[in-house]
Amino acid sequence: MRARPIFRDVLVGELAERVARWPRERWVRVAVDGAPAGRPETLADDLVAPLRLRGRPVLRVSAGDFLRPASLRLEHGRDDPDAFYEDWLDVKALRREVLDPLDEHGSGRVLPALWDSRIDRAYRLPYEELPPGGVVVVDGTLLLGQGLAFELTVHVWLSAAALERRTPEEERWRLPAYERYEREVRPQEAADVVIRADHPDRPALLL
Repeated sequence: MRARPIFRDVLVGELAERVARWPRERWVRVAVDGAPAGRPETLADDLVAPLRLRGRPVLRVSAGDFLRPASLRLEHGRDDPDAFYEDWLDVKALRREVLDPLDEHGSGRVLPALWDSRIDRAYRLPYEELPPGGVVVVDGTLLLGQGLAFELTVHVWLSAAALERRTPEEERWRLPAYERYEREVRPQEAADVVIRADHPDRPALLL
């Protein structure tokens, strides 16, 4: 793949413009995928204001608020990379509570967060109504290849060396899961937009 260096504000503007071109009678579901070391949540946050300036209501959701309860998530221990890869994300809940309601014949009623994994308890938040033409921006890791419905998928990619360098020591047990993701899902091919983020202040679009 060729890399096109791009200023971050230009990148955010291009992504927002691409989303804003979607028909206004339809909801738009956007995924910003990447290992935590790539800070996908920051890019997802940065999209909110430009989209609203373009007249699009926006709801921010984190896949990290749709993890399974600890009794299921940690059944094989706290540092099992295969369990992290296969069992942590509650895919059915994310689909049911966030993505399906924004399908063509959906209700528009979205649950912004389901499970607080820090205290292992449900958030109990009310549903939010997203009007037609609204955008939900979901950040998370290992989102692609799950059969989740998104109109636009963005993958924040790190080289193996950068990923290892920028992953905190307490999370390095996850590295085999990211290697498996690269091998099985091939996010550089699966995503609509791929951003190389080895240097956070110097992103590049992979073409």
